[in-house]
Amino acid sequence: MPSPTLSVVIPVHNEAAHIGATIDALVAALEADGFEAELVLVDDGSTDGSGETARAAARDRLPVRIIDQPNRGRFEARRAGLAAAKAELVLLLDARVTLARGALRFVRSRVEAGQSVWNGHVDVVSDNPFGIFWRLLAELAWRDYFDDPRTTSFGADDFDRYPKGTTCFLAPRALLLGAFDRFQTLYADVALANDDTTILRDIAGETRIGISPEFACVYAPRTGLGRFFRHAVRRGIVFVDGHGTAESRFFPVVLAFFPASALLLWAALRRPSVVPAAAIACAAAAGAYGLRAGRSREEVRALALVTPLYALGHGLGMWRGLAELARGRLTR
Repeated sequence: MPSPTLSVVIPVHNEAAHIGATIDALVAALEADGFEAELVLVDDGSTDGSGETARAAARDRLPVRIIDQPNRGRFEARRAGLAAAKAELVLLLDARVTLARGALRFVRSRVEAGQSVWNGHVDVVSDNPFGIFWRLLAELAWRDYFDDPRTTSFGADDFDRYPKGTTCFLAPRALLLGAFDRFQTLYADVALANDDTTILRDIAGETRIGISPEFACVYAPRTGLGRFFRHAVRRGIVFVDGHGTAESRFFPVVLAFFPASALLLWAALRRPSVVPAAAIACAAAAGAYGLRAGRSREEVRALALVTPLYALGHGLGMWRGLAELARGRLTR
């Protein structure tokens, strides 16, 4: 077999239900794009047969190597995959992501023109209120891009104004290895760290990161109540790690959250009626913002219904993050 020109690194933890569709879309995107690709799948302690499901899906269509490791979190799984990758160019991909058919054809032409660092344009497609919320969370947080999706790029100076993540990210292996080697977290437990923001901010300091609706993918969101809430908590934990430094434009939000939420808790303990009043106010504010942003009735309804639950989970996660930050400093 010829040496691969693209290594696709996918970390997996209990994603047997999604990994087959991810590999199917990857194979379709690789057709006629010129890449000689390999798949490096890191099974991060799955208990649902994710690794074997992936091997069966890739069989006879794509060279695949599966690396098994105990559950250490996404950062360590990606680092193991990068270490094993053979190609000079790497696509980091999540197991819940399906690439658009023309995505790799687009980036290949740009790589040949010397533009080799690309963040995927991620679409969240769901008619479930939780799925709609996940989509709106991204689109409203990064309106600079989503109000006018286009082929553009961002660097360290405007890093926090564009959507980004290692959910779908293409870059030279050497550049990624350097960023992973320099990676630092505020936490003692790297499994709780914000690997996306810290690593990509590092890369943006070296080179501009491209983004385009032509390099697109679809993300399958967590739409069950329990999984949604756990993911909201996780988002809060990594938010503190990724934005708990002055270089982030969200740093003032992190600073303001803790005294504000502590005051709200104190008020709720003194007067329990504060809790439903705060939830109603949160829902009304989210719905009003959606209306001002010109969103549909269904989207406004999803914002109003789901935002209070997300805010609770995210807030709990931020307090967990503060505890992890304190523990990290004590152990250093």
